[in-house]
Amino acid sequence: MTAQQFDRSREDTSNIVHLEHVNVTVPDQRLATLFYVSGLGLTRDPYLMASVDNMWVNVGRSQFHLPTGRPQVLRGHTGLVIPDRMWLLKRLDLVRDDLKESRFEVIEQAGCIEAVCPWGNRLRIHEPDPRFGRVALGMAYLAFDVPAGTAAAISRFYRDIFAAPAQATAEGGRPCAEVVVGRDQRLLFVEADGPLPAYDGHHIQVYLADFSGPYRRLRERGLVSQESSQWQYRFLDITDLDTGKVLFTIEHEVRSMTHPLYARPLVNRNPYQTNNAFAAGYESRSWELPCSG
Repeated sequence: MTAQQFDRSREDTSNIVHLEHVNVTVPDQRLATLFYVSGLGLTRDPYLMASVDNMWVNVGRSQFHLPTGRPQVLRGHTGLVIPDRMWLLKRLDLVRDDLKESRFEVIEQAGCIEAVCPWGNRLRIHEPDPRFGRVALGMAYLAFDVPAGTAAAISRFYRDIFAAPAQATAEGGRPCAEVVVGRDQRLLFVEADGPLPAYDGHHIQVYLADFSGPYRRLRERGLVSQESSQWQYRFLDITDLDTGKVLFTIEHEVRSMTHPLYARPLVNRNPYQTNNAFAAGYESRSWELPCSG
């Protein structure tokens, strides 16, 4: 009997094992709740940041962190997977009047819905699709707008510093660095024409398997910006490894897999449940599609 052959390389993962959160400050927690929770149908974390000055919002295995402050806007967009396009549009339409004095906008496209938060952060929302793996609900990618001519060097930065699979490719006809940052997750650095907005301090957070190797390589280049704790450090600048030139600035909060918060289970509610149309046992929903084999 011939043994079945498997492509074992399909199960290889990046040294960057998970993209856990995007942090942008917001000036109004009520409007943030209307957009992220009521409109998108996501879930406020019930255990942490439960006061009125910060909110953590669960989307599958990842989160948005939304502390109160001057509005910050990611230079690019966040790619989410949320099922049921029709119901998503209905939810967003229900919050339209309350957000009409803000930058809130909904743009229907063939392959996604683009939703703009009250302060200008752009989200591209896709239904589950094989290109996003088995994700039924989650943060599939972050797409950053970066200066022209930087994609190849950004790819090398992540390969050499983080030992992460990265390649120079194209996105929407533009040169792009694509970095594998976890199971079914990517960072995209898409070259843009013209000047970019100034960096305003927002950040992303990732977990590493090899925590000390990238730290050592960043520190040798003077790039570690914060020694946070035993389990965490931060850096700001992605640089050309030959010249030291700063290619793009986005703060990375870098954590080890021994961090106390690693793989903390996140609650994801079923937004179709209401007090008037309730079915016991359907309060939560899975972030993952069934395995096909």
